[in-house]
Amino acid sequence: MANVPMIKLNNGVEIPAVGFGVFQIENGGTKQAVLDAIDAGYRLIDTAQMYGNEAEVGEAIKASAVAREELFVTTKVWISSTGYDATMKAFDASLAKLQLDYLDMYLIHQPYGDVYGSWRAMEDLKKAGKVRAIGISNFKADRFVDLDIHNEVTPQLNQIEINPWNQQKDEMDWLNKEGIQPEAWAPFAEGKHHLFTNETLVTIAQTHNKGVGQVVLRWLYQRGVVSLAKSVHKSRMVENINIFDFKLSDAEMVQIANLDMKESAFFDHRDPKMVASLGGRQN
Repeated sequence: MANVPMIKLNNGVEIPAVGFGVFQIENGGTKQAVLDAIDAGYRLIDTAQMYGNEAEVGEAIKASAVAREELFVTTKVWISSTGYDATMKAFDASLAKLQLDYLDMYLIHQPYGDVYGSWRAMEDLKKAGKVRAIGISNFKADRFVDLDIHNEVTPQLNQIEINPWNQQKDEMDWLNKEGIQPEAWAPFAEGKHHLFTNETLVTIAQTHNKGVGQVVLRWLYQRGVVSLAKSVHKSRMVENINIFDFKLSDAEMVQIANLDMKESAFFDHRDPKMVASLGGRQN
């Protein structure tokens, strides 16, 4: 089993360097996937109100032989539940579905709606000891700098899309400046642009006798990024977590840096049509 390093957040709480995400796992498969992930060595489990599978994650945690305090559980509040009172209600609902007494990390899922009301609620939840760390997701630098300046608590973490096609160097510079930990969703870009057969990544993988996915996750780790990988296949889970027995050279890091397309493999969070769609507007 992999010995996963811990990364210290700006409030002193430690988070595992790699985690398991449960977005888009088909209904009914989440419990077994989380159990397999925990058995493979994962201790960071990431879900969300919007994913609709918090209850299955909770069932897996309860059924697991691993002690609760050894796990780092993250969930997120959705746009429809932003605002102080709504976030407090959503938090209680998530905690009940997860069958937990506290969360390790609570995130604002998208930078839309009453995020300031949500943040004040999360600050209070943290003060009350109901969550160990609070953060954000999909916030661009201007939004998280603004949030930081006008609130008491600096976010501990920002979960954003980071992969070889969208390396987010400028965002990373600002996160480092603010002392906010970057965490990558979609590290494999869901295989878009033929990631798993990319000549550069394949050559580097062969050099280390590793898979392309392992190279990508190692690249993120060497950039100081916490990564979230998803799979329903236990053999792939084991492969994805075993990235700490090799190191990419400076030259290899540069080769991967040169793959940056500087654009999302999915969508632009500043596209008004996407903002309207995510916010529930039908036209």
